[in-house]
Amino acid sequence: MTSTRPFHMNDLLRFNNVNLDVLTETFNMPFYLQYMSKWPEMFTVAEAPDRSIMGYMLGKSEGSGKLWHGHVSAVTVAPLYRRLGLAKTLMEDLESTSGNVYNAHFVDLFVRASNSLAISMYEKFGYVTYRRVLGYYSGGDAEDALDMRKALPRDKDKQSMIPLDKPVLPEDLEW
Repeated sequence: MTSTRPFHMNDLLRFNNVNLDVLTETFNMPFYLQYMSKWPEMFTVAEAPDRSIMGYMLGKSEGSGKLWHGHVSAVTVAPLYRRLGLAKTLMEDLESTSGNVYNAHFVDLFVRASNSLAISMYEKFGYVTYRRVLGYYSGGDAEDALDMRKALPRDKDKQSMIPLDKPVLPEDLEW
């Protein structure tokens, strides 16, 4: 049976089976440690009965006023454990924490515009494309991102999900 729990420091040495995927964003150790210290309740791991890491969620809270929200920095599941509903479980956990602990208006995430499988999955979870961010992913594979959002109960009229008419540049992002 799968269990979810807070991410522990020693998990940083155990999650290569998850991070060695071409579509998974990987970060340096200080980045993970910052999340663990600032938003520990938004950094969770799905663990198999044999204690292997099946996937994890890395999130934070940010913004101000009506832009106060939960942000998905990474949600990823090891290839062996995909299509079991783990991403949905991890996303629901972050959405619940964002709404119940942080009283956020919405949850957002950025996804590569070419990642049609992930976009379709997020749409099934109730996310909509709010805007396109031109050139968000830099480097040799420079690519646009879609900023996808899902309103939480605090945003009763779902104002946070009304799509923008025009794309934006990374420097135009609010946070």
